[in-house]
Amino acid sequence: MRYALFPGCVLRGAASEAFLATVKVTEALGIDLVEIPEWTCCGASHMQDVDELTSLAINARNLAIAESMGLPVMTVCNTCTLQLRRAKAALDSDPELKAKVNEILAAGGYEYKGTSEVTHLLWVLASNPGLLDGKVAQPLNGLKVAGYYGCHLLRPPTVMNYEDALNPRSLEKIIGLLGAQAVDFDYKLKCCGFHAFWTAEKDVMQVTGKTVDNAAKAGADLLVTPCPLCQMQLDMYQPEGREAANSKAELPILHLPQLIGLALGMKKEELGIQRHISAVDKIRF
Repeated sequence: MRYALFPGCVLRGAASEAFLATVKVTEALGIDLVEIPEWTCCGASHMQDVDELTSLAINARNLAIAESMGLPVMTVCNTCTLQLRRAKAALDSDPELKAKVNEILAAGGYEYKGTSEVTHLLWVLASNPGLLDGKVAQPLNGLKVAGYYGCHLLRPPTVMNYEDALNPRSLEKIIGLLGAQAVDFDYKLKCCGFHAFWTAEKDVMQVTGKTVDNAAKAGADLLVTPCPLCQMQLDMYQPEGREAANSKAELPILHLPQLIGLALGMKKEELGIQRHISAVDKIRF
């Protein structure tokens, strides 16, 4: 199983521990990742509001490079997945738009053809549970885990159509395969507010605090998410969130590959968990 990896800016910067954990876990599971050379930022869900054509062109360029590698694209970021799939859906359904974007790409020697699919690590594992067969060396027995999807991996469902956007089960499936107990909670599909921080800080802090509080009241020992942006928001701003939501809840927030790595027998130091801010000492593995 081989993919062209689109790491995105966050994994190569602020959330480098997610990149570290992704590499270690995929190697252990036999997933071969080849990083897309000379990739550029996906636009982080903001670029299209400034210049739609440029947003499509930069994502088409990333996809064109993956196509030249002859590989499907995999990401570990909800927003990157959305941006790449959104561009692909637009270009594949509109020949005139595709031709217009390819005129732009031609200046750099690229051509978007539409031959590479775009997926996410969560979807790869949920569709191929056999990858974990015999690999779970340290089952997470007794651990109650709240799976937080966020919004960009589910919405809009016409583009992010892997599973039921209103009742997704992929994250709970993986949590169960790792030996842990999936905890259902009301806030698991809500937006974390990451992209609205600078324009609505007060509201975003309340959402952050309420999300962690809701998961804790549901009985979770920790929260896991397939999105590094959601992880940053819920971990880094958890103290401010507690204050905004008048909550005392404090939970570890893990990247999905970090939780998988723990179940594979890796130490939290190997997975970069010590870089997190909130409740790291509550992780007993």
